[in-house]
Amino acid sequence: MRSDVGLVDLVARYIIRQKGKKIRPLLVLLSAKIAGGITERSYRGAVLVELLHTATLVHDDVVDNADKRRGVWSINALFKNKIAVLMGDYLLSRGLMIAVNGRDYDFLEVITDTVKRMSEGELLQIRKTRKLDIDEETYFRVISDKTASLLETCCEIGALSATDNKEFHKAMKSFGQSIGLAFQIRDDILDYEGTFKNIGKPVGGDIKEKKITLPLIYSLSKVDKKEASQIRQLIKNSKKRQGVTEVIDFVKRNGGIDYAVDKARYYSEQAKEALSILPDSQSKIALEALVNFVIDRNN
Repeated sequence: MRSDVGLVDLVARYIIRQKGKKIRPLLVLLSAKIAGGITERSYRGAVLVELLHTATLVHDDVVDNADKRRGVWSINALFKNKIAVLMGDYLLSRGLMIAVNGRDYDFLEVITDTVKRMSEGELLQIRKTRKLDIDEETYFRVISDKTASLLETCCEIGALSATDNKEFHKAMKSFGQSIGLAFQIRDDILDYEGTFKNIGKPVGGDIKEKKITLPLIYSLSKVDKKEASQIRQLIKNSKKRQGVTEVIDFVKRNGGIDYAVDKARYYSEQAKEALSILPDSQSKIALEALVNFVIDRNN
């Protein structure tokens, strides 16, 4: 991330101070380890996905006009939108240059498709948010492209860095897709039942942003058109705390959280099933434990 431009270094140092869970590079390295062993390419892949992920977070805060991320001031809040957008571009380009310099052209093929999918998923969600008409099929398309695609990429790149076994590549890609879906569904559940202390953002944030996620989609499908219309009207006026609380109560009352929990558990089992063709090892145990963490986490 180092640059001879002082402003770039200043912003980069601020980003580095923020300690995330680093799940994405962890997935790259564990996927490499389970598929044959960590190589120099594995480390480059881990850096590549973390830089891409960080770039998307910086850009997301601009898109969402967010002042804070997990209780810490966002780049756009401190340095303004123009610098935030350019810094996101810089991080993405640095990640791609690491792959180019390492001649990891297979990584580039995977990652460029991922960037395309992430952009498409975000744009699809924006369009559907405006109309408040997202259904379950569209929801899964959105989270598959927006979130799961990057976790899928982490696992595929990890396997690519360690082995030429195409079955292992396919298995780890499938694992990443399933754990990514479970991860996002769990994230959406936390918006209804988490606490600010645990998740680092206000509960009901998705409702305020008019994002209709799986717990709400299911709940709307269980009531008549009149009640569903009333709830959508509440969401349109969701700046008021009372409206957000009413929507959360509606979802809990109609089994939306329980339904989403079942879906998250289904995809977590799919993730574990994908690992079945890989040899038993400490890395396999670690990946299975990561699946359990993803669906049981409270932050």
